[in-house]
Amino acid sequence: MVLRIATRRSPLAWAQYEEVVRRLQAINPALAVEAVALSTRGDEIADRSLAPIGGKGLFISALEDALCDLRADCAVHSLKDVPAALDPRFVLLAILPRGDARDCLVGAATLAALPAGARIGTSSLRRQSQILARRPDVKVQPVRGSVGSRLDRLASGELEALVLAQAGLERLGVDPRETTVLETEESVPAIGQGALAIECLRHRAGELEILRALHDPETAACVLAERAFGVDLGVDCTAPVGAFASLAKDGEFTLLAYAGSADGLHSYRDSLSGREPDALGRKLAQRFHEQGIRKLIAQTP
Repeated sequence: MVLRIATRRSPLAWAQYEEVVRRLQAINPALAVEAVALSTRGDEIADRSLAPIGGKGLFISALEDALCDLRADCAVHSLKDVPAALDPRFVLLAILPRGDARDCLVGAATLAALPAGARIGTSSLRRQSQILARRPDVKVQPVRGSVGSRLDRLASGELEALVLAQAGLERLGVDPRETTVLETEESVPAIGQGALAIECLRHRAGELEILRALHDPETAACVLAERAFGVDLGVDCTAPVGAFASLAKDGEFTLLAYAGSADGLHSYRDSLSGREPDALGRKLAQRFHEQGIRKLIAQTP
């Protein structure tokens, strides 16, 4: 059997595919693997926000089409691009051990060190909201495209700083000269950030049993809390919302979450601890509902 894995063509997506292959071949060195490299609408539309035209789901639709057409057996995704409410035809068969879930600031030592009017690049409303909540005097500029093209815009002087995912830089082996990792309390990560997921058709899960060996229960439990929060709050992965769960040695989860307006003028963050990740996510979402956050998010363009 040749295992056909669907992946996007971008450098970061390819690095994620290679990580999955390394892990699979460590389990079964004789396993034959073939990449089904695809371009997605999310990759092709680089000149405007994805939120009004389908959000981050645009990054996975072409890969899911390949699963349905049996051109691929499974697909590898960055979990933060996977809608929290998954199409019931599909299942996330494995969630890999999480990389660094934090955001990082590239081009400046701290957000506070940037001068008034500094141009900060990010394509994320979540990051934009948290930046402007702390620094309303800076200018957030939308940037899309590959990590390399974003770093080029910083190097050219078009921007004074960038906010990126630390896991993406690490997977690409990129180490910009001035990079500061932002702690989760400072910049609450996207739901599922830093984790990779392997998706397949639900009815084919049994024949793809080898993929379950890649599953990391701790990461899966943490992102379950985050995704339950997102589902119960009724948001997609383009909303100015973040959630990050961690597991203590005593078996208790702590879930930290943020929601705000795109301009950062209104925001709410809260945290909660518990032992059942799904219930924890739903309970924290209820606190956000009580603060009227859903109405605030609905007004985000």
